[in-house]
Amino acid sequence: MSNIDAIIQSVSILGPLNDRASKILSKEATAFLALLHRSFNARRKELLQRRDIRQAELDKGVLPDFLQETKHIRESPAWRGAPPAPGLVDRGTEITGPTDRKMVVNALNSNVWTYMADFEDSSAPTWDNMVNGQVNLYDAIRKQVDFKQGEKEYKLRTDRKLPTLIARSRGWHMVEKHFTVDGEAISASLFDFGLYFFHNAHELVRTGTGPYFYLPKMESHLEARLWNDVFNLAQDYIAMPRGTIRGTVLIETIVAAFEMEEIIYELRDHSSGLNCGRWDYIFSVIKKFRQNPNFVLPDRSAVTMTVPFMDAYVQLLVQTCHKRGVHAMGGMAAQIPIKDDKEANDKAMAGVYADKLREVRAGHDGTWVAHPALASIANEVFNTHMPTPNQLFVYREEVHVTANDLLNMNMPGTVTEEGIRKNLNIGLGYMEGWLKGIGCVPINFLMEDAATAEVSRSQLWQWCKHGTVTAEGKKVDRAYAQKLLKEQADELSSKAPKGNKYHLAAQYFAGQVTGEDYADFLTTLLYNEITSVGPAAKL
Repeated sequence: MSNIDAIIQSVSILGPLNDRASKILSKEATAFLALLHRSFNARRKELLQRRDIRQAELDKGVLPDFLQETKHIRESPAWRGAPPAPGLVDRGTEITGPTDRKMVVNALNSNVWTYMADFEDSSAPTWDNMVNGQVNLYDAIRKQVDFKQGEKEYKLRTDRKLPTLIARSRGWHMVEKHFTVDGEAISASLFDFGLYFFHNAHELVRTGTGPYFYLPKMESHLEARLWNDVFNLAQDYIAMPRGTIRGTVLIETIVAAFEMEEIIYELRDHSSGLNCGRWDYIFSVIKKFRQNPNFVLPDRSAVTMTVPFMDAYVQLLVQTCHKRGVHAMGGMAAQIPIKDDKEANDKAMAGVYADKLREVRAGHDGTWVAHPALASIANEVFNTHMPTPNQLFVYREEVHVTANDLLNMNMPGTVTEEGIRKNLNIGLGYMEGWLKGIGCVPINFLMEDAATAEVSRSQLWQWCKHGTVTAEGKKVDRAYAQKLLKEQADELSSKAPKGNKYHLAAQYFAGQVTGEDYADFLTTLLYNEITSVGPAAKL
């Protein structure tokens, strides 16, 4: 028996292995995944337990603060993050989206600097989606991704350099139940990272960039330390110099906002900066402080980037990144062009322009768009106001953000029945799409993903929990929430084709909006609905 055969002897692949999947899940790649699991899964689970302990403290009213034990790191001028890697010097506009073949081609053909290929919030983690996504990126990196769908051909453009590719794996909290090692499901983070890195790292370097990643849902610098150790082992395993990998961390949890410098420090040889994951950040504020009546937020539409706690988050992120020499990336423009209403479209695009202008003036080095048509707006703003490749020289030394600033929930706005119904529509619409294996869903000319659905259900939970009174004078309680939920589910289902999943979505949603049960993530709550484990496949 070969060494690889011995390593994979206790590995089971419980999803179908067609020719495409077999190419990605080769014996060698499978052995690498098994090594990652055996090396790091115990620590991953310990860190998830630390999250639970932290949540119990927050539930008792203990508020987060900057860590005393890492004060020396924050105050030391002696360290910096890694210099920008090839292909990551200028990141003015980044497009994000799932890894289906059509999206991959369209994103790489867009007039942007980078493409974040997403295995996380804009992808529903069916086995086919995850494995085919790896195949599509493998093919795109080798420029063999062209295909024909009906009469339409999808081909990579050849008239200019393609955007730099960055892959986003799923978060530490998720598992890939179709791949088990020693009888235990592998971390979805390690599965996504491992397959992409193993197959593509050397090819990416050969063609002038490198293995680059977005790292989501982190809650502490210890979780960043785990990623750094994963990076080091992975590079050693394939004889790649340490420091070749780059990771951009999404600061999308309120607790991580208090550890930004420590997160960069832990990843300093591999850091390519931080990103403002705005919708997940709002979700995190509601989730982490859901038991605290002082953190009840108004309608989602009132929680803009200029309210105190969001503005403080942006200012601190930009200052922190530039102090340490790494990129500070802006957030998502989720708008979709409104083709049949010029007035409404002009208004929406003006909003995108204003948001991108706010970002570049704050010192961001780039921004996100969800649709190729928005790239021209983002490019115009950043090319005009950031004529340099980045703004790493803008140190924002005048900024002084305190713990109270990050926790300042003072803002105008109320809770309205219209806001509740909008949240229900977004939550149900997204969950219905997700239950059909679709991870990003267009709703009211916005491309909604898991983050905005999480905000929607968490706000409803919070309003019920604390008996919030609407602007119309109605107390939000279980009966009221369930009534509105049924009305919205019935309406959406009646307008959708037969066989839709709105009522199934409503069944799950019903337990999440009454101020009682609260799932850690919608994606883990629904995971078993879109996955089925079969017999072990033969490698």
